[in-house]
Amino acid sequence: MKTTFSLLFYLKKPKNYEDGPVPVYLRITVAGKRSETASGRECLPSLWNAPRAG
Repeated sequence: MKTTFSLLFYLKKPKNYEDGPVPVYLRITVAGKRSETASGRECLPSLWNAPRAG
């Protein structure tokens, strides 16, 4: 049996975000089922190396 999984770290800005560090979240996907949790870390959006689409 083959099981696939992926990890995705991303920044989650609050709705009232103005400036400063934001929480880093972790999404774990195993066999198509997702779970999200806070990593307990923060990062400035300007320092985050987000992947580019396309």
